[in-house]
Amino acid sequence: MKNTALTEKHIKLGAKMVPFAGYNMPVQYAGVNQEHVHVRNEVGVFDVSHMGEFYVRGSEAEALIQKVTTNDVSKLFDGKVQYSCLPNGKGGIVDDLLVYRINSEEFLLVVNASNIEKDWNWISSQNTFDATLENKSDDISLLAVQGPKAVDALQGLTDIKLSEMEYYTFQIGKFAGIDNVIVSATGYTGAGGFEIYFPNGDANEIWDAVFAAGAIQNIEPIGLAARDTLRLEMGFCLYGNDIDDTTSPLEAGLGWITKLDKGDFIDKGFLANQKEEGLTRRLAAFEMIDRGIPRHGYSIVDAEGNEIGVVTSGTMSPSLKKAIGMGYIKRPMNKSGNEVFIQVRNKSLKAQVVKLPFYKA
Repeated sequence: MKNTALTEKHIKLGAKMVPFAGYNMPVQYAGVNQEHVHVRNEVGVFDVSHMGEFYVRGSEAEALIQKVTTNDVSKLFDGKVQYSCLPNGKGGIVDDLLVYRINSEEFLLVVNASNIEKDWNWISSQNTFDATLENKSDDISLLAVQGPKAVDALQGLTDIKLSEMEYYTFQIGKFAGIDNVIVSATGYTGAGGFEIYFPNGDANEIWDAVFAAGAIQNIEPIGLAARDTLRLEMGFCLYGNDIDDTTSPLEAGLGWITKLDKGDFIDKGFLANQKEEGLTRRLAAFEMIDRGIPRHGYSIVDAEGNEIGVVTSGTMSPSLKKAIGMGYIKRPMNKSGNEVFIQVRNKSLKAQVVKLPFYKA
């Protein structure tokens, strides 16, 4: 079991620690609902140092990334971030990831913690280009400072003009007195904020600086459980739940990051055919009408009890005070407004298909 550079901080703060993706991680501090609402309304800090970071460098770095991802890397400019996914050559998804363009010959790929080795092996196996890969996952710490007060909490720590940063851009500069820190206007909560990348050796200093600077904004540490409820309210996919090696990006509603009009890439032909032939199922969102909480793996049925899908994510929404979920549902039952039923403990509980996001600020 690996620790992050901040594990001792979490333990001293009384966090409940759990194994997650091979790491000892804080799942909650004060409680999931309280932490969730705090991020929506104020500002909170997640230690997400378990995420993976790969540098891709060389004259054909862009060409390699263009081959292995579905989005169009050629649209990036220096300082721009792109959400994308890695198709697996069989119509499924190896992982979803962020692509950072540092310059035309240097990119940073940020991947999910549980898939670091898998992603590294997959991308390396496709590297027939003039490009080198460097796995810095064990050397980099990452804080996600999320919430509407994030700018006010952090601005005193950097000369980067945080309020002027556009969504999905980043800058490299001095932060909390540390040089060459990546400050990225990204996040997984839908509450706004930043993700901050820096060497492990600076982790404790930066953590302390962030909490000292954000004290007036009532900054709080937040665990991974609230990260999950926050992302689900926005309808963001979680690898291993909503997407995996058996789900195509088109089925997962990720057509917007699947650029079939760009040059050749892995699974382009498969995905083009799938789009032309039409999908048989699609990831859909639903809200419970009857009392009950949907959970990953629960069956979705129609009014006659015929199985039409499966729940991939579900929770009681702290913001909406109602149970919500996502799952793959056969067409045409996946359309918004349709009634479906979730099998919870041998009972068929009524739900309604809705449009995303669940939470609208």
